[in-house]
Amino acid sequence: MTSYIIRRILIIIPTVFVAISFLFFLFYALPGDPATLIAGGAERNPNPIQIQQITERYGLDDPILVQFFNYWKDVLSGDLGESFQRGQSVNDILKDKAPNSIRLGIWAFIIEVIVGISVGLYSAIRRYSIADKITTIGTAALSAIPVFVLGFILQYVFAVLPNKRGWPEWMQLRTSGISAPRTEEEWFLFFIPVGPDQWRYLVLPAITLASVSTALAARMMRGSMLEVQGADYMRTAKAKGLNERQVVARHGLRNAMLPVITLLGIDLGVTIGSAVLTETVFSWPGLGSTIADAVTARDLPVVLGLTLAVVVVFSFINLLVDISYAWFDPRVRLGEGSD
Repeated sequence: MTSYIIRRILIIIPTVFVAISFLFFLFYALPGDPATLIAGGAERNPNPIQIQQITERYGLDDPILVQFFNYWKDVLSGDLGESFQRGQSVNDILKDKAPNSIRLGIWAFIIEVIVGISVGLYSAIRRYSIADKITTIGTAALSAIPVFVLGFILQYVFAVLPNKRGWPEWMQLRTSGISAPRTEEEWFLFFIPVGPDQWRYLVLPAITLASVSTALAARMMRGSMLEVQGADYMRTAKAKGLNERQVVARHGLRNAMLPVITLLGIDLGVTIGSAVLTETVFSWPGLGSTIADAVTARDLPVVLGLTLAVVVVFSFINLLVDISYAWFDPRVRLGEGSD
């Protein structure tokens, strides 16, 4: 097991390096002079002296390979650089934005796990029933609705409409943003909202972010459980006199969970780092919306620094998913001969 974990960790290193290096060189393949864009864009006719100062400050006049080497040298020393647009350390931006994305991702993941697995499991057990048909149609429709469309619909139904019609205060959810002051005091165990308005901001974006992944998890859970129900060991368990609940809980669920675990692991990394549309629709100040703004502004240090954090988190989550296979399926061996 130890050697397996070490090998997986060593694989993460080239994965992170290749991903960030690709973005670095892609930045210079895009049209436009970075220094001019930082100065406000060609349409504003920036002062040539200002452009020269920006070029020298950020080392943009150095050969690209020199800039590439200097970037990784700073990263290895713990310095993610300075934002071109904000003039702020990327390390500080990461510390400011990451908690919001993690909180949103955790709640979206909780919704996906509880609702997705429960609905998929019930649908498989009650195959061809009315509930199964409703679930199948509902998950298919939910998977097809664009996230930003669902987000705007939820905003109108649960925030704008209740406010217009004077519904009780506790039913009026917030449409965008999140109150920043006293952030640490308004969250319990880092991600549980206890402030007066925190939960109002969290509910809608969490549901929106979890919508597609929850539908996919439910469909995968249903299909996996139906496949497991036809296995020999399931029939043997029933022949021994176990009731349906015992057969499903003791023998079916753990084996049916294997493909679902892979999906959940991938989704956890994605929801934390790549919720661009959801964070943009709800003006949620997280990593996704910040990366999107930085791409538009050609703010390379922010794009690379925040993406680096996302890739590292995503890689380690995949590592945990691989290791979890051993718990759910004893047939999986993670010893010296495993890949």
